[in-house]
Amino acid sequence: MALAGAVLLGLSLAACAGDKDLNIPDDPADKLYNEGLYLLQTKKDYKNAAKKFEEVDRQHPYSEWARRSLLMSAYSYYVSGEYDETVAAAKRYVTLHPGSPDAAYAQFLIGSAYFDEIPDISRDQARTEKALAALDEVARKYPNTEYATTAKSKLEMARDNLAGKEMDIGRYYLKKKDFIGAINRFKVVVTRYQTTRHVEEALMRLTESYMALGIAQEAQTAAAVLGHNFPESPWYKEAYALVAGGGFAPKENEGSWMSKAFKKMGVG
Repeated sequence: MALAGAVLLGLSLAACAGDKDLNIPDDPADKLYNEGLYLLQTKKDYKNAAKKFEEVDRQHPYSEWARRSLLMSAYSYYVSGEYDETVAAAKRYVTLHPGSPDAAYAQFLIGSAYFDEIPDISRDQARTEKALAALDEVARKYPNTEYATTAKSKLEMARDNLAGKEMDIGRYYLKKKDFIGAINRFKVVVTRYQTTRHVEEALMRLTESYMALGIAQEAQTAAAVLGHNFPESPWYKEAYALVAGGGFAPKENEGSWMSKAFKKMGVG
């Protein structure tokens, strides 16, 4: 039994040695990289291009070709619509090469991948939150790059989506006459998303909710803040009519959270 074990061990070692002798040498890094470029640019075969770039990284780790290929694989996945793979490759690039001049682009790819999958406001907005965080990092960390301007534009669109979600839920609560629940949602829009197109309606809905609760002073403030900052808004006309219908006029209470929110943002 011991002899049989020794023979098997000898055969195993011999097999390993034979396998080692038969190892096929790696393809040159530049060859693999150029093959990836050919698939990407000429064939428009983005998925296989990404895999070819990944092969450079696998066969030639820590090389300059590997660094370039990792970014190219992220880009290839992005144009093919493989967003999870884009994020994984780009995050790896940022982790391994944070000081690279191309780190800004890698971070931008992460944000863009999340951004391109932002759902409509009727669905969960977790992807939007991720887009917001990733794009904000581009604008904050790389403000002087060409990607920062585009990132800021996408940031505004992402914020608008999140504000739209809050408005959608707020309107639902308002319809159900859950005025406190509605106020909490509209408050988020006024305090966090003042630069979005939803803030005017949010202030009018706050006027409506506070009037329904009989909290006239806050309703007056909501209408006054709306009128002061958006005097031509049709939402202001509705807010004015609401408070006037209750025998009041728009009047800002500077101690109100609404007044403070706008002053904090340098608005008004």
